[in-house]
Amino acid sequence: MTADVVRTLAGVARDAAHLVAPRQSCRACGRDEAVLAQRDDGAVVRHGDAVAKAHAPGTDTHAHHARLAVAAHPRLTGILLAPVPLPAGDVDGRPVTAWPYGLPVDPADPDAAPWEEAAVLLARLHLVEPAGLPGPLPPMRGPAKAAAALARMRAAAGRHPAAATVRQAWARLPAWARGEAPSPRAGTLCHGDLHLGQLVRHPAPAGPWLLIDVDDLGLGDPAWDLARPAAWYAAGLLPPEIWGRFLGAYTAAHGPAVGGDGDPWPQLDVPARALTVQTAALALAKSSAEHREPDEVEQAMIDACARIAALPPELEFEPPS
Repeated sequence: MTADVVRTLAGVARDAAHLVAPRQSCRACGRDEAVLAQRDDGAVVRHGDAVAKAHAPGTDTHAHHARLAVAAHPRLTGILLAPVPLPAGDVDGRPVTAWPYGLPVDPADPDAAPWEEAAVLLARLHLVEPAGLPGPLPPMRGPAKAAAALARMRAAAGRHPAAATVRQAWARLPAWARGEAPSPRAGTLCHGDLHLGQLVRHPAPAGPWLLIDVDDLGLGDPAWDLARPAAWYAAGLLPPEIWGRFLGAYTAAHGPAVGGDGDPWPQLDVPARALTVQTAALALAKSSAEHREPDEVEQAMIDACARIAALPPELEFEPPS
């Protein structure tokens, strides 16, 4: 992230913070702004009670505006964090938005992770009827992100011995999960990239949990939003009791992604496998760029890809045992 981007984001965050609270009471003034994130797909700078975000290069303008309008819509109050209504423009061709600051999940305290709260928020999001929301609503970007992860792996780690295994697992997915065809369940409002980093407490520090980051929000298969924890559970990385709490909270809140009774895997299986492949692809790309072998967690996802690639055709889309 260039110094110009940081300066622009700092100015936007400062203006947003002063909309929330008078400048005279802003305790952040006179201090350096805090850079909270700097990635290719997003950079975030904080000033006091607000943050500014530079979105990914190449962001689709019409889809971006629709997603922001949905986040600001009254029917999403208490589910999605709403943006600060501040014309922020762009920087280096990247759209810029302003948001209230929310307290994120503490990665140092996994026992306090809000799994149930995340599940209930997802269920509430999935139950929002798309009709009447600002639009046209774009497709949820989950499958497109999975395809981008494979492309990134091919570019950064195409010759790694494990890359072939990940590609084989990818080839076993149906076309819709690879972003090559419409989803057979495409009528639900979805987040598109659910993980614990997508939740904040607002107002900080003790407000209710809300979902953030609407860059991938859109219409799609609601099971995709449950797929990352499902993939972690299937790979042995998420304890069964946490998975049970998460899934139980979702079904108790009448979430439509899976049936409330019986086996959830007929709906979760393909999205969970897609997220397994996506995670493994990114792990190989990252570890290769850092000139190291995959760590234990990354290797677990690569091993899961080997199991997907080895499935006989008759079990290709059956739930895991």
